[in-house]
Amino acid sequence: MTEPVSPATVDALWPEVVALIIEALNMELTPAEVDPDGPLYGEGMGLDSIDMLEISLVISKRYGFQMRSDNADNEKIFASPRALTAYIASQRTV
Repeated sequence: MTEPVSPATVDALWPEVVALIIEALNMELTPAEVDPDGPLYGEGMGLDSIDMLEISLVISKRYGFQMRSDNADNEKIFASPRALTAYIASQRTV
C-alpha cells in the first residue's frame, strides 16, 4: 500500500466515505449502522464483486485517483470500511 495516515485523519474521513458507499449502492443503512472494522465483501456490509466495482468507480471520481482491479493490495484495501478509508486518505488528490 502507501504511507500510513494518522488515525485522526481516517476517523474524520470515515463518515464521508461510508455515506458515499451507502448512497452509491442505494443501501438502506446509515453510517452509524456500519461497523468500521467489519468486512465490506460478503459478510458485514454484504457487498459483492459488482458492488465493489461500483464503489471503486465512485471513489475514483470523488477523490481524484484511479483504483485498479489488478492492485496486489486490493484484499487489504477492501478489507473493511476503515481500511478503504485509510487507503483513500493516503491517495486522494481532491
